[in-house]
Amino acid sequence: MRNLKYSYFSVLDHYPESNYPGHRRTVGEFYEQLLDQSTLAEELGYDTFFIAEHHFHEYGACPNPAVLLAAVARQTKRIKLGTAVTVLPLRDPRVVAEDYAMLDQISGGRVMMGVGSGYLKHEFEGFGVKIETKRFAFDEALAVIEALWNGQRVTHKSEHFELKDVPLNILPRQKHVPTFVASLRPEVAYYVGKAGQNIMTVPYATIDRFEQIADMITEYKRGVAESTSTGGGDALVALHTFVGETDAQVREHAAEAFDLYVRTRSYAKSQTYDDIIKSGVSLFGSVDTVVEKLVKLREMGVNHVLMLQNFGGMAPELVKQSMTRIAREVMPIVNKRLSELA
Repeated sequence: MRNLKYSYFSVLDHYPESNYPGHRRTVGEFYEQLLDQSTLAEELGYDTFFIAEHHFHEYGACPNPAVLLAAVARQTKRIKLGTAVTVLPLRDPRVVAEDYAMLDQISGGRVMMGVGSGYLKHEFEGFGVKIETKRFAFDEALAVIEALWNGQRVTHKSEHFELKDVPLNILPRQKHVPTFVASLRPEVAYYVGKAGQNIMTVPYATIDRFEQIADMITEYKRGVAESTSTGGGDALVALHTFVGETDAQVREHAAEAFDLYVRTRSYAKSQTYDDIIKSGVSLFGSVDTVVEKLVKLREMGVNHVLMLQNFGGMAPELVKQSMTRIAREVMPIVNKRLSELA
């Protein structure tokens, strides 16, 4: 069985002291910690460094991932640079295509493009975009971006965008930039697969049990099997992650941070650390606990795990400890187990 890919992920959920007494980390300090963690992630062999895009609220402190990932590109050489996700209905597709073509050139061809239609009402209101039209705007924007990246001169007119014979003056370095479409529901996952796209999902927000991840992947793979496209097939699953010496130690370090993270999410189900441990929809636990779950994910058809390791204002020293334990203890055991199952 083919090995898993393991990546780092942060939503950049920020907790300004004015609203969260005791949280003294400034935005600038947060960025510096993330840059430090990107270097460590490369040293440890993580596949991709993923960050999210959010606007107008401390829900997330990165309104333009291309800017922060450009900084990551200048201090790393190998690790890929990912968005999870770029919210296409909120941006002009010409600007998105230009930004990430530049990033792909600056980084030597390391961009991994996660895209989604968005879900936060305050972001759509802030940009003056009707949330009811997001699905159509997303589909159009993605088609425009892919055409521009392919070097085409694009003419397109709709209620969302208008382009008249527009070319890019800078193309990505990669001939085909890997693209992942965000999905939270099995019925949508089927259509992502049928469209020949790779999929990215964050299951804790919608499912009740770890085993239900298989339902999402099964529907996605069914769509891929019925697709006339030669693309697609990669299934990326994002899970909150902290690995310690024991399950009890993980609770000590991660429970408060996870509870704060979920409490400040505008869309997630109301749940606590105890809830997520009961449902199993996380990678919290000892090395043995997390190894077993990663092997099960691979058996479900997941081939890329996006580890949400920096959340809830967690101390950077703890984040780095967990990152290191995953790379040095968890990954080798999982890879060995998977090779034995081949």
